[in-house]
Parts: sequence; structure tokens; C-alpha cells
Amino acid sequence: MSTNVLRTADEWWVVRGERAVPVDTKAVTTAELIADRDAVREAALSTDAGTPVADLAALSPVTTPCRVVAQMVNYRSHARDSGFTGDIPPAFFRKASGSVSGPGEAVIRPSHVKFLDYEIELGLVMGASLPVGTVVEERDLPAYVAGLVITNDISAREVQLTKTQFYESKSYPTFTPTGPYLALLEPEDFVHFLDLRLKLSVNGELRQDRTLADMIVRPAQALTLLARFQPLDPGDLLLTGTPGGTALKAPPKPVEKIGALLPPAMKWKAFFKSQAKNPHYLSPGDVITATIATPDDRIDLGEQRTSVTDAK
Repeated sequence: MSTNVLRTADEWWVVRGERAVPVDTKAVTTAELIADRDAVREAALSTDAGTPVADLAALSPVTTPCRVVAQMVNYRSHARDSGFTGDIPPAFFRKASGSVSGPGEAVIRPSHVKFLDYEIELGLVMGASLPVGTVVEERDLPAYVAGLVITNDISAREVQLTKTQFYESKSYPTFTPTGPYLALLEPEDFVHFLDLRLKLSVNGELRQDRTLADMIVRPAQALTLLARFQPLDPGDLLLTGTPGGTALKAPPKPVEKIGALLPPAMKWKAFFKSQAKNPHYLSPGDVITATIATPDDRIDLGEQRTSVTDAK
């Protein structure tokens, strides 16, 4: 069974139901905690009554600085929403680790952003170094991946589309809410990956709901492809893509063909004029709720609940 770990300002905790037990560790970073699994196991077996989880102010269980890498268009449902047909080539992009925020911290919409979007993603937290050239088979995943987290790849769509700029559009502060829990896995947990269900709601309305069975490039293959050019270290974070249901969707094919004939400035002006009628983009006051779990709760990453606010 996986072990859920929560981080506060001065402590790491093992979560047991509605209560949490402190981990007797000197670890400050996620990488240091992963290296001290014995202390985590001792806390999990402790007879300490613990502290109510509700009394703890959870921070991101992934400490920064670290590498934050993401997969692009990695669910079949998202590919359909995005207008892709045929084979989807695997692609990666980087996010600034300064975008990582806590599971209850508000998402801040920059003043120049009108089209703010959500993308629930399963985050893989590395437990060992992945040198360039590494080939990872399914059976090797426990040797490289220590645990899982909920992440939300918040996106400024007008920046992403008009500039073809993923790094900026997804790297503003608070654009990667992470946690609440780091689920540290045992080797036998990995066979349950495809049962994990990702759900995201905005103001109680379900927007995204898919299992990992919808994923195009699964974790072992993704790590192999990434390792062709990018090393990873313990504590680094890989976002594995989002399912369908985001606010942004490709326009109908006839509209897309007409838009391709227009000058870029005119095309984007027309596109965002139509998007302004879409009520699914995030607005100040919205509350985003995200969960990832298996049906039997063998792996349960908790509930991430973030509000949206404008930059002051």
C-alpha cells in the first residue's frame, strides 16, 4: 500500500485517515525525505494518536527548486478536444519551478490574462537519478519513481497560442498547484496505475474525468523518451498530461480552415472574440477541486482545493 506524506512549514507528516503523525527526519527537501524512507515507515507504524489533518496547513509536498517537466497532448480525449487526428508525436516542455504552489493556495491570474485554463495532471516524483540514455521498462518504474502527486497545469491560453510559448504561459507564480499528498509507492502499487481516475471540478461542476487508460504515452515510455536529452534527479517532477474537458477546445474544422487563411493578428482576434463567450475559463472567485485515486482507494492522492483571484 502507498503511504501518503504531507508537508507543513516545519514538518513532514504521514497521513493516516483523518489524522497525521510527524516523521522523525531531518529532511528539508523532497529528495531528502525520499532518501529517508525508514523514517516514513516508522511514522506509518507509530502508535502516536497524531494530529487532525484539518489542523495542518499543507504546502506543496514537492519542494523547489527542482526540474518541472510536462507532457503535451498525452490523453486521447484531450487530443480530440484539441483537434488532433492520427498519431500524436510525444512532446515535452518545461515549467518554472517557481510556479509550484500549495494545494490550498490561490491561483493568481495575471492582469494581462483573460483566458485562464485548468489541466489536472498526475505528477510523477522521481526517487532516483535518470541519466541521459536510460531505457525504462514497466518493471523498472519502482526503481525511478518514488511517488505521485496531484498537479494542475494552469495555463494562460492567449500567451500560449499567440506566442506559441508554453514556458511563459504555464510558468507564472501559482500556475502549478501541487498536493496535498505525496503518495510514496511500494513496488506492488505500480500495477494499479491504469486504475487511477483524474477528476477536476470548477464550482462543483465536473469538467474532467478520465482514468490513465486514456493516456497515450505511459510513464515508462515517457521517461525513456525524456531521457534521450533530459536527465532527472530525485525530487524532480514530471507532469504526465491532462485528459479532455479543459476550457480550450479546437474550433470546428470549417472555421479552422477559414482562420488559416487570415493574417495571424486577425485570426487570433477572431478566435479570442469567440472564446470570450466560453464560460468555462477561470474567473476570480472560482474554486477548483481536483482528486486522483483508484476506485478501491489503494492509491488516493487527497483533494486539492484552490480558489482563483486576480493579481493585485
